[in-house]
Amino acid sequence: MPDITCKLLVIGAGPGGYVCAIRAGQLGIDTVIVDSRELGGTCLNVGCIPSKALIHAADEFFRMDADPAVEAMGIKAGKPELDLGKTVAWKDSIVTRLNRGVGGLLKKAKVRHVAGRARFLDGKTVEIESGEGKQIVRAQAIAIATGSAPMEIPSLPFGGPILSSTEALSLSELPKTLAVVGGGYIGLEIGTAFAKLGAQVTVLEAADRILPQYDAELTAPVSARLKDLGVTVLTGAKATGYDKESAIVSLEPAPEGPDRIAADKVLVTVGRRPVTEGWGLEELQLSMDGRYVKIDDRCETSMRGVYAIGDVTGEPMLAHRAMAQGEMVAELVAGHRRRWSARCIPAVCFTDPEVVTAGPSPEQATDQGLKTIVGKFPYRASGRAMSVSREEGFVRVVARADNHLLLGVQGVGAGISELSSAFSLAIETGTRLEDVTGTIHAHPTMAEAFQEAAAAAMGHAIHI
Repeated sequence: MPDITCKLLVIGAGPGGYVCAIRAGQLGIDTVIVDSRELGGTCLNVGCIPSKALIHAADEFFRMDADPAVEAMGIKAGKPELDLGKTVAWKDSIVTRLNRGVGGLLKKAKVRHVAGRARFLDGKTVEIESGEGKQIVRAQAIAIATGSAPMEIPSLPFGGPILSSTEALSLSELPKTLAVVGGGYIGLEIGTAFAKLGAQVTVLEAADRILPQYDAELTAPVSARLKDLGVTVLTGAKATGYDKESAIVSLEPAPEGPDRIAADKVLVTVGRRPVTEGWGLEELQLSMDGRYVKIDDRCETSMRGVYAIGDVTGEPMLAHRAMAQGEMVAELVAGHRRRWSARCIPAVCFTDPEVVTAGPSPEQATDQGLKTIVGKFPYRASGRAMSVSREEGFVRVVARADNHLLLGVQGVGAGISELSSAFSLAIETGTRLEDVTGTIHAHPTMAEAFQEAAAAAMGHAIHI
């Protein structure tokens, strides 16, 4: 196969990689993108998108089946039937449409897509191996966007009934009993969906509470909802093994907790690891930050002209961070002057209810040496929340005490993910509490909770 030369080679076609390539193409840069997997990477194919589709399907099924809020409205729920295979096929159809969409956008930007496995030979040369043979690509600049993969634990290696999130999202039959090892956002999102579809779910979390990356005030409504859904949560518990014949998970239990539970399937969600193997890292002289590729504020590695973006560079492992980094790298290669200057990267946990964080919590701001004021507005005082029968949750704002500069916004509640961009926009643009309260918010909407929380911080909330 003939050699390829280009100005920019992007290794990995996930959110960071394909955005980098598309933006580079828009800027007139001769760009090649390579990946052995489907376009869109983990997020589009086996992560963000398909998991949200399953969550939505589970919500619809639950409302039809046993949601007491529906019956309280005077609507008698019927007994729906679940064809999980058809649900998965519907989910896959969405992924296919998005795959094609990414391919179309790359083509529109005149980006060359090469399907195969890339491996560095040196800092400017990559060998691509595919079913058609080997091909050499020489590039002036290279962006590493190899992403991350689910972490295994030695006592529960993936295979058979031991699932990663990838296999869990492709099950054709609903397990009667499901153990979720790891009470972080991935495990709880998928575990909640299966509970709503009718599985008996048990969550095993080694820490003393679920979602330990969020503060306890934010996670309390999620814990209450899990209990309402019949999900058993065991904290301070570690899974130590699985007997396939008896379908029993053995535990290192918390005091007075069980030492074993029944589970037809075991979903292991104990974190993700950067993909730093298989693409020739050992051929390069890259500085590392622990297990991650070390980058500067231009996403450049310790080798000039070699960039890295997304999960392979560390936390937060979020698709939108990777996208923003990818766009910046493309503009740098085009000769623009750019530095990473994001003040806020919002994070969303699509549990029930949803959790959003943008900027520091009150405790984190205090740890930074800042004197703050905090305001909170409960959903139970929101007319809109009442009218859709989802009153659990709140919005909380954190601002500087001296000048009311908005530092952080956090919230938990139904549909609050759709407010995350408003929260981060306010922080990114240097908004003060007076700007939020002085902006007329449409009524009745959930977004009014943002305005009321800002007013509460200043001591004059109207509706509480």
